[in-house]
Amino acid sequence: MSSHNHSLGIDFGTSNTSAAYLLNGKPHLIELAPGQTSFPTTFFFDYETRITLMGHAANQALLDGDDGRFMRALKRVLGTTLMHQPRQILNKRVTFVDIIARFLHHIKTQAEAKTGLKFDRVVSGRPVVFHAMGDPREVQAEADLHACYIAAGFKDVIFIDEPEAAAIASGALENAGEVGLIVDIGGGTSDFSVFRSNNTGVKILANHGVRVGGTDFDRAISIDRVMPLLGKGGVLRKTMGTGTTPVPRAVFNDLATWEKIPFLYTAQTRRLIDDMLRFSIEPEKLGRLAAVLEHELGHEVAFAVEQGKIAANAGDDRSLIALNQIEKGLSAPLSTNALSNVLAPYAKNLLVTAQETLDLAGLNAVHIDRVVYVGGSSLMNMVTQTMKMRFPDAQHSFTDVFSAVADGLALASAQK
Repeated sequence: MSSHNHSLGIDFGTSNTSAAYLLNGKPHLIELAPGQTSFPTTFFFDYETRITLMGHAANQALLDGDDGRFMRALKRVLGTTLMHQPRQILNKRVTFVDIIARFLHHIKTQAEAKTGLKFDRVVSGRPVVFHAMGDPREVQAEADLHACYIAAGFKDVIFIDEPEAAAIASGALENAGEVGLIVDIGGGTSDFSVFRSNNTGVKILANHGVRVGGTDFDRAISIDRVMPLLGKGGVLRKTMGTGTTPVPRAVFNDLATWEKIPFLYTAQTRRLIDDMLRFSIEPEKLGRLAAVLEHELGHEVAFAVEQGKIAANAGDDRSLIALNQIEKGLSAPLSTNALSNVLAPYAKNLLVTAQETLDLAGLNAVHIDRVVYVGGSSLMNMVTQTMKMRFPDAQHSFTDVFSAVADGLALASAQK
């Protein structure tokens, strides 16, 4: 068995993670949980048992109402100062490097247990952009992720742009001369790549990306449909004199943002809400916000928003965001049309980014033979409708949107 068989391809995602290796020259996905090759990139720190749960177990603990702290979307913290700030979790001072490394170590040990191989080398996907093109945090983000892999026990780390891996997995090597566009819409980033395939490999003609993904869609929906039920857009009586002042928006923005939710559960934030309640014109709504923070229901609300998004995207015009965990019978309607309206700015953003990618490649839309969709959020109708409008003559193909990058990383490991 060659050394290449000891390389593990890891698609570390904002929402989900998958891993694959080469078996008899073909990519083989690792079963990271019973019957599951896609593993949620989530953590639950259980206050009662003092153990850390990950993936499906973490999600279930949250849904079961266990006492602890839930975290998701930590990929979006890469490159920021938050990565290296120690924080107290389960009586230990840890950084996000430690937490992510623990997760990647779990992926490594699961892969080794399932295959009987020792994976010292990782071929990791990386988004075209972690934050923004030209952002100084880009270099730091990759350095942070590299440090996480080393801390997880890997000795050799190679990065490949996720769209390049997706192009390889899509069969581009078998269609010499084809010009394609990879549309990779993940949980935290949207990456576009124009490629030309030949008999020896895939040539990337242009890479471009934007820090927009499924968690941003969730955030926009939450702010528009849910947060007004918790007091967003309301007013407060002034502490002195007459008149009113708007309810501060910062807490609502953070509550709608997956990676920021855990930082709201502080005495300082609760005192702020208590002060707002005293001067509120609509105390019922701010009372719901106080309950969310007191009972740490932020992630339950976020999951409810995600489920409502999925239902509306499937064409259910009567879909609701169920908020029974806050108040019995409370819900926010989210019709298919409302979903389209909320996500319209993102559709425009993706369209602009796709065009900029074409410009970088020196091509026009008519030159694109095939559009390949990758990433769970590429299943949003808003994404496909926008791309079909821009590339009406191209073939639009869906590989396995959840595993394409991991498959491509495994295939690429034989050449790196």
